[in-house]
Amino acid sequence: MMSVLLPVKASAKECVVLLHGLARSASSLNKLAAALDKHGYHCINYNYPSTQADIPTLAEQAITAALSQCPNALTVHFVTHSMGGILVRQYLSQHTVRNLGRVVMLGPPNQGSEVVDTLRDMPGFQLINGPAGMQLGSDKMSVPNRLGPANFELGVIAGTRSINWILSTMLPKPDDGKVSVQSTKLEGMSDHISLPVTHPFMMNNRQAIAQTLHFLTYGEFSR
Repeated sequence: MMSVLLPVKASAKECVVLLHGLARSASSLNKLAAALDKHGYHCINYNYPSTQADIPTLAEQAITAALSQCPNALTVHFVTHSMGGILVRQYLSQHTVRNLGRVVMLGPPNQGSEVVDTLRDMPGFQLINGPAGMQLGSDKMSVPNRLGPANFELGVIAGTRSINWILSTMLPKPDDGKVSVQSTKLEGMSDHISLPVTHPFMMNNRQAIAQTLHFLTYGEFSR
């Protein structure tokens, strides 16, 4: 659907919880958080120990703590990068967020990643990526594939460029160097868009930031 609307200023009562990806930190989302803050959202850019526990534990601890920082919000949105999106799916499979707004996921392995399938048994993989990293495969029993379809308003942004050609050889094309475009898709999502961005840096891309703002405002991406 074509749209020429510009995002409107958010209400001061709208909170956005940002969740970074595996082996990253909240600082990786600083630019995106600054853009959301400038647009009127109250941002909680939450830092969590992504390699220290499994996905259910991380989701319960991180999201519960982040939501406690939005006590008076009329609406709570989520914006995530990579595994952060899987944490949101995990949390929402167990909890109801009464004032849930919209969710934007950037480069989420919603159907897992073949990179994990290929590398999980290599020495050092679990040491680097932790228990959660081991749960992100593309097999039917992986955490992403057991969580089911989205029952919330979800927009997904996928990347089509890679700076890691070795990992890209393990993935169906097109891909972002860590996750294929196909794997980012999730049954029940409201909208999906692919951009010429790479997995590690998509959250800093001006177009990806603009599309995130657009979806939070209108429930669809701008085309």
